[in-house]
Amino acid sequence: MLRTNQPFLNYLEILFHNQEHKGNIILESFEKDEKLLMQGEVSDKIMLIKSGITKCFFTEESDQEYIVEFLGKGEILGEIEMMKNVPCICSIEAITEATVFTITIPYFQSLIKSDLNLNNLLLDVFAERIANTSNRSSYQQLHATEHTLSQLLDLKAKEMKISKEDMASYLGTTVKSLTKAIKDYEKKKTV
Repeated sequence: MLRTNQPFLNYLEILFHNQEHKGNIILESFEKDEKLLMQGEVSDKIMLIKSGITKCFFTEESDQEYIVEFLGKGEILGEIEMMKNVPCICSIEAITEATVFTITIPYFQSLIKSDLNLNNLLLDVFAERIANTSNRSSYQQLHATEHTLSQLLDLKAKEMKISKEDMASYLGTTVKSLTKAIKDYEKKKTV
């Protein structure tokens, strides 16, 4: 539910401290609810989360949000759009204060051509995302919303504050249905 990637973070921290031209990778801070990337807009940078938690979501034509993932430290943003030369596929918004490494696209492209470590990290990211999407899809079809809700409530209690709206968006339901599911879940827990 909360994706992190410590090896990628370690790699970028070393790169950041050893870079010759200090403008190629910079640190940026984002406040809670601030957008890092906007669906449909063209980005001129790649980002990697150093600290904080973000949500990755699609906004449908009806203005309804669907949260794909919650992303934490070490997760890379904007690389698919850069490789495919397309506008942002989804939006990324900070749900806590977040610090990110911002990498210029020309520098990132030069690294892809010359750094096998980066390429291996990217392959691992892509494989992980495919596996996670598959697992989540099959899991949601096989298990009741109640089970996913219990995992989401556990995550909320342990690691992050998440609004009911975001919980509903992640579960692909309405706030009204979520509220009913929470009440039903709490009733079953007390029995």
